[in-house]
Amino acid sequence: MAVQQNKKSPSKRGMHRAHQHLGQPPMALEPTTGEVHLRHHISPTGYYRGRKVVKTKSEE
Repeated sequence: MAVQQNKKSPSKRGMHRAHQHLGQPPMALEPTTGEVHLRHHISPTGYYRGRKVVKTKSEE
């Protein structure tokens, strides 16, 4: 098993993790309504990949 020889300072640790920051989440455009939403999630009106999958409160 590998064992580190010297302790990594907080500055070097931060530099090591610098590229792991979170970027903007990928967004998708709903083809039927034109809404923008997170990829692999339903849109606010209940559409997913062009199909209505969830009833909203206004439709009940």
